[in-house]
Amino acid sequence: MAANGASCEQPQKRAGAKDKQNGKSADSSIRERRQKDKEERLSLVLWRRPVTTLHYFLLETLIKLKDLTLKLWQRRGIVFLFLVLCSLFSIAYSTEGAHQQYVQYLEKKFLWCAYWVGLGILSSVGLGTGLHTFLLYLGPHIASVTLAAYECGSTDFPEPPYPDQIVCPQGGAVESSISLFSIMSKVRLEACMWGAGTAIGELPPYFMARAARQSGADPDDEDYEEFEEMLEQAEGAQDFVTRAKLGVQHMVQKVGFFGILACASIPNPLFDLAGITCGHFLVPFWTFFGATLIGKAIIKMHIQVGISTKWVYQSCPQCNHACQKIRS
Repeated sequence: MAANGASCEQPQKRAGAKDKQNGKSADSSIRERRQKDKEERLSLVLWRRPVTTLHYFLLETLIKLKDLTLKLWQRRGIVFLFLVLCSLFSIAYSTEGAHQQYVQYLEKKFLWCAYWVGLGILSSVGLGTGLHTFLLYLGPHIASVTLAAYECGSTDFPEPPYPDQIVCPQGGAVESSISLFSIMSKVRLEACMWGAGTAIGELPPYFMARAARQSGADPDDEDYEEFEEMLEQAEGAQDFVTRAKLGVQHMVQKVGFFGILACASIPNPLFDLAGITCGHFLVPFWTFFGATLIGKAIIKMHIQVGISTKWVYQSCPQCNHACQKIRS
């Protein structure tokens, strides 16, 4: 009986060893195939394989147009309403009358807001490599408004020429009537539009990670590959940067909306990781974008504008004193 039991166990061990070998060979073949697919995708560039690249580009364009047409047809009521509103605005824009001053005012405000939204997108798009438009554009604008308010004694600059040019109003108010909150209110629109642009610029990492998770394919993005490696090595993380990234990832994953809101409400260089995390774990779009928009366009922007305005506002007496010395 013992001999029969031993003889039965030996085939089972051999079968288990064969299954392990088959599993390892299957995993290695899958990895090799994924590597070949990745190399083939990387070789699909216009200067190496122009015909094949253009062929796939046209096919993908037709597929996307088909999907877009189907989605628009499913929402044909909203599309019809949008076209009617565009037609009414076009008629009002091209027709002469007393309403033209309101149309021109709306057009000017729309272009002004689009300008700051575009600068915000340039600041955050590119996975942390965007243009520092706060230091180049929004910061100087806040500083110029603050200095002009302190010099004029009022924030009621005549429009036009404001915001293209800041001119003191006739019979300006007393300097003591200028407060920090009145200056912040003057630049609130520009700051909120810039913050909304930064929220829009955070969408590419989210969509990239979401598409990679849904397709099941290995992405070609280095940041996403680094994110997956970080998740695999989460238990043995020792350095501060990795632990900070893991902290952001855990907060977003466990807390959800309020975790995203907390990460977006403070100056956070690791927020790109929050977008990748939300896309990887299939967080709903409006949960991610709503929290990001509220955090960046409202909470974070009031903090940044408040600090910038207070710093310039406190420096105004020294600036005026220096200007008087230069003039004399």
